[in-house]
Amino acid sequence: MIDQTALFILGLFAFCGGLIDAAVGGGGLVQIPALLHALPQHNIATVFGTNKLAVWAGTTASFFRYVHKINFVWKLLIPTMLAAFICAFAGAMTTAHVPKQLMSYVVFCLLILMAIYTFLKKDLGARSSYVKCGHKEISLGIFFGGLIGFYDGVFGPGSGSFLLFLFVKVFGFDFLNASASAKIVNIGTFSSALLFFIPTGHVLWQIGLIVALCNVLGSFAGVFLALRYGSQFIRWFFLILLVFLILRMGFSLF
Repeated sequence: MIDQTALFILGLFAFCGGLIDAAVGGGGLVQIPALLHALPQHNIATVFGTNKLAVWAGTTASFFRYVHKINFVWKLLIPTMLAAFICAFAGAMTTAHVPKQLMSYVVFCLLILMAIYTFLKKDLGARSSYVKCGHKEISLGIFFGGLIGFYDGVFGPGSGSFLLFLFVKVFGFDFLNASASAKIVNIGTFSSALLFFIPTGHVLWQIGLIVALCNVLGSFAGVFLALRYGSQFIRWFFLILLVFLILRMGFSLF
């Protein structure tokens, strides 16, 4: 067990992570470094498993805050979530075998491209241009859901941001609806990863539950801000987050 000061700091980071996740995704890149610092004696799988418990709780709480405010496109979201669920379990099983350094470089490049595109496209996600949900859209949802799900199972941080960008760019959602929809897919990926991490003993329950509570409280604050200030607020919050993630990953990689 870690000391009370370290636990308080960890809880503060978990609150911030929950707030960011609820609004735009990507809170794991705040929360996981804090867990790594607080739990140096534990392996990476245990840190990831404990983090998944916390983000599952926070994401589920934020979804229930969104559910009565957003018109979800269930015909698209359910197959996307199922594909992500299956691939996240496969990703969690390969955690020890996937080269993290290579994945970090790929994610770093993708974050830069997302940031540039979102900044240049001033009207991106300002309003919904979603028209229909046919076989093509469902197939794209399954494909991208599977890719992001696998990444979430292996590594995780930033998956919510990738999902948000997917729903805005590919399916024409506004930022608010995209943020809420990403929660449904993330619940699937987090649940799937936990089905691997819990039976294999990679969850520290006492610490995980405390971090989960702080993450839930942060998610309530994030949903409140998203619903109050709408898509333009989420767009700028998303851009700020991407810049932060790029700088942070850049320092660690180079």
